[in-house]
Amino acid sequence: MIPLSVVIITYNEEKNIGRCIQSVQAVADEIVVLDSFSTDRTAAIVKELGGKLHQRAFTGYGAQKNAGTALATHNYILFLDADEFLNEELCRSIQQEKERGFSHDAYSMNRLNNYCGQWIRHGSWYPDKKLRIIHREKGIWNLDIVHETLEAAPGASISHLKGDLLHNTYSNFDEHIEKNNRYSRLSALLLYQKGKRTPWFKIVFNPFWAFFTSYFLRAGFLDGFYGFVIAINIAHLTFLKYIKLYQLQQRKKP
Repeated sequence: MIPLSVVIITYNEEKNIGRCIQSVQAVADEIVVLDSFSTDRTAAIVKELGGKLHQRAFTGYGAQKNAGTALATHNYILFLDADEFLNEELCRSIQQEKERGFSHDAYSMNRLNNYCGQWIRHGSWYPDKKLRIIHREKGIWNLDIVHETLEAAPGASISHLKGDLLHNTYSNFDEHIEKNNRYSRLSALLLYQKGKRTPWFKIVFNPFWAFFTSYFLRAGFLDGFYGFVIAINIAHLTFLKYIKLYQLQQRKKP
């Protein structure tokens, strides 16, 4: 059986970290938590549950996770955020791969998001496919300022696991709206840094298409009221991202 390290990054996650660690104890051979000097009980909970606690000043999500890779002992690593946890089917899938000796370089899984107490099973939020298990020599986290991703090396073999990575998103609408504003600013800046520019018609068309895709094409309406709220917020985020990108490019004009 091939051992598995779990790497979790944290900052003031006392409400979530216990559940996260407990969900992986059946499959983890070590649990490495890289904390950004939390001021709540996060560190104490990690120690109580047998995690290996390390602390490092926060320098970006991708950078923190790459630093966590260096702290892990084993070659295969499962990366989690503190507000995520494994369901039983995903645990079984991971255990089976361990027993087979991990026949692939990396593994993806679906993420199932909880919104205001309801699991969202349709629309643009599901299946929210994520690459989260990888051999340490076969991938690295990129350093994008928002929406960091684990990037597999060219030629790496990737398999998809059964089961869901469960994720608690927002407990109320204010949290969602505030994050839309913050993420849209960072997303616009990232696009600008990558040389992307937007004509005015994208500001009009892209939000409409984002709503239509999530609510109708991907059946977000099957999630009822919250499916509608999520689709509206996806359109809102898209609108904010492009008007902020447009504003950036206007400011840079001579």
